[in-house]
Amino acid sequence: MSIEKLKPADKGAVGVYMPYYQGAKRNILPLAISLYQKGSLEGNRHIEGGESIPFVATWFVSNLPADLTRCRLQFDGNAELSYEVNMANYEFVNYLIEVIMNFKRSRLTDFSQAFYRKLLRIDE
Repeated sequence: MSIEKLKPADKGAVGVYMPYYQGAKRNILPLAISLYQKGSLEGNRHIEGGESIPFVATWFVSNLPADLTRCRLQFDGNAELSYEVNMANYEFVNYLIEVIMNFKRSRLTDFSQAFYRKLLRIDE
């Protein structure tokens, strides 16, 4: 599913998450919830000075912002290049908001640097 084809999620699903976000992120939230409800995302990890690496991200879907979700990324269709991270749904949806904002700016489907730092446990 392409980000540009996303339809906003219904108001009930969005309303539960609204208290967790401020400003411009609230405008993107209906699309981010819709993307979250799909349970997967295909994109390309941009590598500066190199070729982008395709990835597939999958996650468990729950309706509650405080529930934990496990997100799994597999790069280049290679099981040995799979990574998992657990976080609260509202935190993961924030990363999906960033994906959508980045897509609107650059037309690239990729997670933020902060997401990859969390995925690879760089700051722990």
